[in-house]
Amino acid sequence: MSFSNPLNKLLSPPQDHNGLVCSVSGRKRTRWIKATAWLLLGQLWCGTVMAAGPRPKNIIFLIGDGMGVAQIWAGYTANKGMLNLERCKHIGFSKTYSADDYITDSAAGATAFSIGQKTNNHVIGQDATGKSQPTILELADKQGLATGMVVTCSVTHATPASFIAHQPHRKMDEAIAADFLATDIDVLVGGGRQYFAQREDKRNLLTELAGNKYQIPTTLEQFEAIKDGKVVALVADKHLAKMSEGRGDFEPRAVRKTMDLLSKNKKGFFLMVEGSQIDWGGHENDADYIAKEMQDFDKTIGVVLDWAKADGNTLVVITADHETGGFSIPSGDLQQGTFVGKFTTKDHTGVMVPVFAYGPGAEAFMGIYENNTIFGKFAEALSIKVPTK
Repeated sequence: MSFSNPLNKLLSPPQDHNGLVCSVSGRKRTRWIKATAWLLLGQLWCGTVMAAGPRPKNIIFLIGDGMGVAQIWAGYTANKGMLNLERCKHIGFSKTYSADDYITDSAAGATAFSIGQKTNNHVIGQDATGKSQPTILELADKQGLATGMVVTCSVTHATPASFIAHQPHRKMDEAIAADFLATDIDVLVGGGRQYFAQREDKRNLLTELAGNKYQIPTTLEQFEAIKDGKVVALVADKHLAKMSEGRGDFEPRAVRKTMDLLSKNKKGFFLMVEGSQIDWGGHENDADYIAKEMQDFDKTIGVVLDWAKADGNTLVVITADHETGGFSIPSGDLQQGTFVGKFTTKDHTGVMVPVFAYGPGAEAFMGIYENNTIFGKFAEALSIKVPTK
């Protein structure tokens, strides 16, 4: 059965009973043209208003490093058939290749998100020509929004570094740490204390940060006790422990506290959260490592979605920079929460990764698109002025 658009009849010139266009007087034709014009203008106006929709005050961007569809399903199975991620109804896919390789690394993948351009592998916060570009976090800060990051690795690691640093190679941890002093991020939580306080150049960046009125807690409990102000909480010398080694509910608690602190800014905030170690489970071809890290990341997602639902003005976007391990699940049992995982590589793969969105503006993240276009979607949502490249 075929269906016709009812507007076609309204927008067509008068016809006789045989379907032939009638000859009409000038006055009738003028009335028909005017009616058609008004109807078209009405359709265009309604379409524009609906497309614009409500804009968010805040954006929370969650990156599951190395998180492909199979990694998500591992978490779902380990949770015996439930993920907070399922609460997101707007879903798309991101194409992850970098400027110089079919297979991206985390530096190029995160930099695509942060500056809106694909760049070469290993590069942090610079375009493919080596020119530093402002990141979405830095632009949000310049516009008066609060900014923050929470990760379960060193804050100098590729993904968090790409939102605040500008260096030619991801392995330049001490140079990346120094870049953190060139911005005014409000809350920074993760590991990597050694790159700030035990440096080859003998600088103590934590002392310098304290001089810039940052509070420097060294435990989660100290961080949670802070009431307001700027914070750099580096709770590990390098990376935080695996979930299997006792990290506990660090990330959900740290993210909850960070949202509370950032929300004191009446203009809004931009927060990046990384589930850093899903990727490492893929590199180690360890299915249990993946599942436990995915469960923890999903718990953090639940905390964020609960906060966003209560707030009503927060856009939440969840995706990955790439897939790791060529991971698949050939068998499993949802009732038992068990599965068998298989791998094709110990490195990244080139497949698309899913994007989930929730809240005002979520519809912009449906479809299939390049990973670097996520930057523009964020800038549009927050009305951020992006300088000409």
